[in-house]
Amino acid sequence: MSSNKPNPRKRALCMAMGLCLVSLTTMPVMAQNTTGSIVGRAEPGSQVTIVNPQTGYTRTVTADSQGNYRLALLPTGGYTLQTSKDGVPVGDAVPVTVTLGNATTVNIGSAGTTNLDVVQVKGSRVINAVDVTSTESATNVTREEIARLPVDQSVGSVALLAPGVVQGKSSLGAQGLSFGGSSVAENTVYINGLNVTDFYNRVGYSSVPFAFYQEFQVKTGGYSVEFGRSTGGVINAVTRSGSNEFKSGVELTFEPRAWQSAAKNRYLRGGGRYIAADQDDYTRAKFNAYASGPIIKDRLFFFAMYEARDYRPRSTNDAGSVFNSGQANDPFWGGKLDWQITDRHSLSLFGFSDKNNTVTDVYDYDFDSGVREGQTNQLVQDNGGKNWAATYTGNFTDNFSMKALYGENDRERSASSANDVECNRVFDNRSLDDGVPEDLQGDRGCTTATEVVTATDKRKAARLDFEWSLGSHLFRFGADREENTSEQDRYYPGPGRIRYDVYRRTPGAPLNGGRVPASGLVVRTRQNEVQGSFKSINSALYIEDNWSVTENLLLNIGLRKEAFDNQDSDGRSYIEMDDMYAPRFGFSWDMKGDGATKVFGNLGRYFLPVANVINIKQAGAFLDERRWYEFLGYQDLLSSSYGRAYALPILGGQIGGIDNSQGDGTVGDLRSEVDRDMDPVYQDELILGFQTMINEKWSWGASATYRKLNNAIDDMEISATGACGEDGYVGFVMANPGKKVTVWGDTDCNGSADGWITVDTAREGWAMYRQDGVDGDGDPIMTYIGQRGWGKPKRSYAALELQIDRAWDEKWGFNASYTLSYNKGNAEGPVNSDTDFADTGRTENFDNPWVNYRGSGYLANDHRHQFKFRGSYAVTENLTAAASLNVQSGAPITAFGAGNPFDTTDFHSYYICVENCNSTYSNERVYVHSRRGGEGRTPWVYNLDLSLAYKVPIPTDLRIKFAIYNVLNQQRTLGVDQDLQPQDSIGTFNPMYGYGQSFQSPRYAQLVVSWNF
Repeated sequence: MSSNKPNPRKRALCMAMGLCLVSLTTMPVMAQNTTGSIVGRAEPGSQVTIVNPQTGYTRTVTADSQGNYRLALLPTGGYTLQTSKDGVPVGDAVPVTVTLGNATTVNIGSAGTTNLDVVQVKGSRVINAVDVTSTESATNVTREEIARLPVDQSVGSVALLAPGVVQGKSSLGAQGLSFGGSSVAENTVYINGLNVTDFYNRVGYSSVPFAFYQEFQVKTGGYSVEFGRSTGGVINAVTRSGSNEFKSGVELTFEPRAWQSAAKNRYLRGGGRYIAADQDDYTRAKFNAYASGPIIKDRLFFFAMYEARDYRPRSTNDAGSVFNSGQANDPFWGGKLDWQITDRHSLSLFGFSDKNNTVTDVYDYDFDSGVREGQTNQLVQDNGGKNWAATYTGNFTDNFSMKALYGENDRERSASSANDVECNRVFDNRSLDDGVPEDLQGDRGCTTATEVVTATDKRKAARLDFEWSLGSHLFRFGADREENTSEQDRYYPGPGRIRYDVYRRTPGAPLNGGRVPASGLVVRTRQNEVQGSFKSINSALYIEDNWSVTENLLLNIGLRKEAFDNQDSDGRSYIEMDDMYAPRFGFSWDMKGDGATKVFGNLGRYFLPVANVINIKQAGAFLDERRWYEFLGYQDLLSSSYGRAYALPILGGQIGGIDNSQGDGTVGDLRSEVDRDMDPVYQDELILGFQTMINEKWSWGASATYRKLNNAIDDMEISATGACGEDGYVGFVMANPGKKVTVWGDTDCNGSADGWITVDTAREGWAMYRQDGVDGDGDPIMTYIGQRGWGKPKRSYAALELQIDRAWDEKWGFNASYTLSYNKGNAEGPVNSDTDFADTGRTENFDNPWVNYRGSGYLANDHRHQFKFRGSYAVTENLTAAASLNVQSGAPITAFGAGNPFDTTDFHSYYICVENCNSTYSNERVYVHSRRGGEGRTPWVYNLDLSLAYKVPIPTDLRIKFAIYNVLNQQRTLGVDQDLQPQDSIGTFNPMYGYGQSFQSPRYAQLVVSWNF
């Protein structure tokens, strides 16, 4: 039974403070992406003043006739709040903390009408575990919390603290994260409001040292219309700023290789080693120094940081025949200027350079004896660049505010080697089962460089954001525009820019329109190159109404209008999608009206832009030319640069023709390569949640999430019945699988394109053939038997999340979450983890209808169970112990085949040829269906991290933190080889199928010493 009688203890505290804090009022409470706000109710006509003691920042607003007040666009940090009436202060000033992207609600009223059930005042901090003003799903992590916890120094490590976030497959990019079942190419990262996401392939971002950050907000769903271009998650971070107090400090981070456990070598079931890894390690040392303070007291402040870095990775190739010794020592520099022009107007400028150059010396190596032989090559990689942004904030009235930002984000991604001119890449893909010793597997040429790349990506970003408060409505509206330019020059090293790959295939099996020779030994040559300048322009308008319908019910109603424009190397638009409307609706209901319990929900649509890699490969002079030959052995040669002996394949007769279907080195008429009416990729999301406080420190919550991906953009090999020829072959087209595709083609059979051709790819678009033997020359006889259409891409994610939290009170804190999720469909997203295809938007999943036919099931990022625990405990006043435990169930395993029982294609498929695989007649081959995820799952993964943080009891602030990551040294398998029958070789079984390819990182330790003075 509840009671509305005032609590004498809380009444006394309320009167002493002069105010009471609850969580929801009739005032809307949204906040901008780099700031926070303070809102609430007070006596009508009273003045509410906040002061930041560190910067002198002061703002005063007057409560309206309904008693509502709002202090918008506040920099994060600590403030004091004072209310007054007719110039007379009411009560004492109290501390209030403003956090990133959130609103702190302070209601000022009489003791008899206020409630402090949800408030804990501890020192200078007010803690309120339930934010009933928020309708989104987000996790805030501050610099202070990270200092207590064993969190490695990366943005990704912070994001992984949030429920439903998992690490993506390393082969798709070390920075890749999966949010709520999405692929790793669907996220967005902001620093101080500047989008720093990699737009070339969308699997990475620019980053700064941990010591440069102040606070993170990880948005896992339900985010406002202010944010877009993401169907995964958003990582939003702000950096440190200066104040009126001069401060400086240094920090050392040390990770020596002596503190690392050796990686495990991996062995075949028969005993042979297939991955040599126990020499893979590194030493990392970072030393940064910072200074901050006032240039003009109360008005102009600076923060500057310089970090010297030394990173020395070592590794061998899988065969253990090559040893790589690298070094990267480029420094980081960054800084921020904050100018409080007046109490209502401010200007902020920040910039940093994360440019990094890695030089790797390559040696011949005998893994078993540990003898490093002569140097054979030197690899050079360049990454990162200079970034900056300027932000103006204006609070023109108590109710109307504006923010304007312009910034630039640069990312260099270049790779070359000393042997690029002389040496081709030669790779022998045969195994011990093929009779090839380990030392003759893998790299056989005189370079290990995969490609020569000189590339730079530059983003120019501008945005305007407005807030206008009218009574119980807070209107937010704005616009943003990004111009993303990629400069690219990429090719394989060596004479002719050719890569050689040697394979063993089943004799007589179909290959590239021909047959595998009797020896079974084949070699593929490949040229893959592109160059040019490519641009995409993404823009958006948005409007949102945050309406406090009652004192307990908040509605968030928004609409975002997106436009994407991808241009070819001549600056012509070739993929242009506009008028994309993304509605968002959210609500938060303070069930009891005391700010202690809320029910909230969100329903929204989110669009994903086309990555620039598509511009480069589709709209540039892209060449991807492949030829197959019989392999007649190696010729032994000697390189002139390092005097290394190397092998070059001897080519026999050519098998089949030239395959340049992916790109012939010219920029064609893009109207015939891109669907004229292509629809964008978008996702719909529904979230319902509940959160309540158990007491002043403990809270718990539950939420249910459903996401559905409604479309895909991918390359499809199209044949159109309206085009000329027996099957109306058009070629590879960027389009929406399973929808109508309109392209420019030859309709009157005069040899040139002259009209538009529309193909309903749900019904047709792929010309099917039956192989009826061979002719007198041994060439296959192909009989056209009709058309086949594509199934539509599908991806759904359903999850239940449970969380419990105990707020840190200077003694201990704890957080635990459990996520039960189901990630189903036939398309992971714009990249494909199953087959390691990392070119965003060109996954091979829809190259033809048979690649994905009967391919629905649990997707690569489906981890049914996730448990996350983190906590810290103050052993003494100066010593804090902390732990983090992540427990995660495995990912599904599929046995992929090649070919299918319906036509002659030899692409990846969900069919395994089991009989008559070498038959001359394709319809005589016997296949069985291989269900997606039908081969079980990878093992459960357990990751325990521990840390001790000690504050040295001396007058200056000296702290020492020692952390051990993966304490139990679990090195379980994260991903396996899923190609049971490799593409291009029907009926050939892969001896490496099922063996692990990626694993947990070994145990390592990290020492961080920081001294602030």
